[in-house]
Amino acid sequence: MSSMDFVKDIDGYQDVAKEIEVLRNYARDYSYVGRNVKRTIGMLHPRRLSLRVSEIREETSSTKTLRLVSISSNGYLPPFQAGQYINVFVDISGVRTSRPYSISSSPSQRGYYDITVRKVEDGFVSSYLLEEVKVGQVLETTAPAGNFYYNPLFHGDDLVFLAGGSGITPFMSMIREVTDKGLDRKMHLVYGSQWEDDVIFQDELEDRALHHGNFKYSLVLSSPPDGYTGLKGFITAELLEQVLGNMYDKMFYICGPKPMYAYCVKELEKLGIPSRKVRMEISGPPKDVTLEPGWPQDLDKSTVFKVEIRGGKTIDALAGEPLMVSLERAGIVVEAMCRSGECSMCRTKLLKGKVFQPQGVRLRKSDRDFGYIHPCVAYPIQDLEIMI
Repeated sequence: MSSMDFVKDIDGYQDVAKEIEVLRNYARDYSYVGRNVKRTIGMLHPRRLSLRVSEIREETSSTKTLRLVSISSNGYLPPFQAGQYINVFVDISGVRTSRPYSISSSPSQRGYYDITVRKVEDGFVSSYLLEEVKVGQVLETTAPAGNFYYNPLFHGDDLVFLAGGSGITPFMSMIREVTDKGLDRKMHLVYGSQWEDDVIFQDELEDRALHHGNFKYSLVLSSPPDGYTGLKGFITAELLEQVLGNMYDKMFYICGPKPMYAYCVKELEKLGIPSRKVRMEISGPPKDVTLEPGWPQDLDKSTVFKVEIRGGKTIDALAGEPLMVSLERAGIVVEAMCRSGECSMCRTKLLKGKVFQPQGVRLRKSDRDFGYIHPCVAYPIQDLEIMI
């Protein structure tokens, strides 16, 4: 028996092979680049992209979708997996900063990336994108990145999406891809929103659920209008039992406001869902870091510390904001992508002092051993010296 014959006997091989054949119908052929590895990598994973805003579409009173197209003559955009994001760089009032936004369009088309931006209270970048950016403007971004996507080897074919607010965006890309391609994959979206008129993609979600038997949609309103007859309250264990029925062999994905993660995980634990069956999107820094477990109780978030950059200047940094934000405000740009402590792109050497990093920051053991931090989710609790 050949090695390939053995591989075909592995459980799940046929399903994966079938999906690969379907995806090949929508993929771009890169064979023409031959053995030029550097060129191929540059095409698939460019460091930066220049994208023009070709269309701005209002989704709700608080949310807009920006359609981004390549400014290159051939319109080329790198491929991505449904669920991934791009990091958008902006210059606002002399401050260069960035924010990651999930791509809400389907990867089965390659002419544009859609990012769907929701207004954030006191949001520095969201306010700029929603109120200042116009059609025709060029934005600088990273290539698509992130690990919040479907894996046919491990995730099965029965998926449950738990979304809150703008957390619908990566799921929208997944839903569009599966329903557009007719992939053999079941999906059930349980979408929590406070207000009915603030549900993003409501009409499209209802339409896709109506016309595709492998997609189900359950909307849950926490502040429903009078006479509302749909699901009310929060995404509890009881509600999930009601709408999902049998929990066996389902894979759960969670994306939404940061408090939603801990809440939904506890509800899933009540149902006996093991952690290996739960996937969560990165959620950014906490809104108020002083409420995180382990924060020094005698330290006020308005405390200002000195941060000395080896070979550079010394800046002021607030205890209650990520070190990266303080650096950007001082005109010091650190390479960044996820801004959530996951990608390691911003890793910085801590030479002196101490920082607080919330639970869940994915710092590699070698980084901990050799004194590296992620400034996107590191908060000064002493005067610091760092090396960028």
